[in-house]
Amino acid sequence: MIGIFYFMFAMWLLVLLGGAMAVLILGPFSISGYGQLDQILTSFAKAAIAIILVIVWILILSRVKNWMFRKELKS
Repeated sequence: MIGIFYFMFAMWLLVLLGGAMAVLILGPFSISGYGQLDQILTSFAKAAIAIILVIVWILILSRVKNWMFRKELKS
C-alpha cells in the first residue's frame, strides 16, 4: 500500500522538476543568427527538448511503477 505513495511522490517530483526546467531553461533559450528563421528554429528546438523530457519522464515513472509492483508481489 505504501508503494502507491512512493509512485505519487515520484510523479509529483517529476512534474515539479519538469515545470522548473521548462521555465528556467527552455523559456529563455533562443537561437540567433539565422535571420527570420530564428523563431522557427527556436520553437522547433524547444518542442523537441520538451518531447524528449516527456519521454524520459514516462520511462522513469514506468520503472518506478515496475519496481513498486515487484516489491508488492514479493511481500
